[in-house]
Amino acid sequence: MNYRHAFHAGNFADVIKHIVLTRILTYLHQKQSAFRVIDTHAGAGRYDLTGDEAQRSGEWRFGVARILQARFSDDAQALVAPYLDIVRAFNPPRELIAYPGSPLIARALLRPQDRMVACEIQDAARKALISHLNRDPQARVVDLDGWTALTAFVPPKERRGLVLIDPPFEDKDEFARLADRFKAAHAKWPTGIYMLWYPAKDRRAPERLAREVAAIAAAREGGENCLRVEFSVAPQTADSGLVSTGLLIVNPPWTLASELKTILPELEKPLGLGGAGRYRIETVRS
Repeated sequence: MNYRHAFHAGNFADVIKHIVLTRILTYLHQKQSAFRVIDTHAGAGRYDLTGDEAQRSGEWRFGVARILQARFSDDAQALVAPYLDIVRAFNPPRELIAYPGSPLIARALLRPQDRMVACEIQDAARKALISHLNRDPQARVVDLDGWTALTAFVPPKERRGLVLIDPPFEDKDEFARLADRFKAAHAKWPTGIYMLWYPAKDRRAPERLAREVAAIAAAREGGENCLRVEFSVAPQTADSGLVSTGLLIVNPPWTLASELKTILPELEKPLGLGGAGRYRIETVRS
């Protein structure tokens, strides 16, 4: 698939991915010691929802727009509040005209001692990201291929942090490359938190990826420490677009699974298309 993010910014996949991202970074706040975020495929950082691409797809109307209007239980509201607050901070009161990408969401959750490296090789997107970050000394933007960055920047000197791997899946071998490059990075930094995003348009490639990633993690660390999260807004058909998305989180915070079991049931109704969505949370066994 070809995933041009300007068309898809703020869609259901972004909502799921970014809620998980905020929960992981919030967990890292529990210790005073610094952490680092490494975003391997960072993108432009901020997306104009009034622009041509976003208006043509309209996907954000069925994603972030619905979530901003949804009502949550007290427990779920407390958990999604960091994400919602960040999105609202990029918009005028009671309006939705922009959506922050992963690097700007991560930057909003950096403390003074924390750092971020954002990799982007597409020239226009990289320049836009530099502009949106305003040459922030805590957030370094580099012109480096994300697959190379996976081993170039680990382990970070902070020895704590998150690697977000969110490739565009433009090439047919992207699933295999994701597993291979994760293996190389994990060999250098087995204790880091890794968050791998993937489209779930069929079952074979995601299942193979999950088993391979879980096996890599278990072989180095022992035990089962790979959490799979999937969310579907509609049944997959031959001619449907992206309706299911997945995340693999290696070395997940111990609180994450229970938090998502509180959050995700309350996203099924607002994000579902023509009916309730459905979610899946499980520990992957190699």
